[in-house]
Amino acid sequence: MEKTNKKDDKSTWAIGGGILIGIGFGFFFLQESALAFVGSILIGLGSGLMVTSIISSVKQK
Repeated sequence: MEKTNKKDDKSTWAIGGGILIGIGFGFFFLQESALAFVGSILIGLGSGLMVTSIISSVKQK
């Protein structure tokens, strides 16, 4: 099992990036519905988690 250096591992940045994209996208829906804003944040979080898992599985191979 390889140890990853925390300075070299940038896969966790995908989570934060997904949340920021979700917030930015959610601001377009904020005046219409607050639930759409929260939903876009959750979609951003979920997509960030999926990208992180894909990146980490590719690095392990």
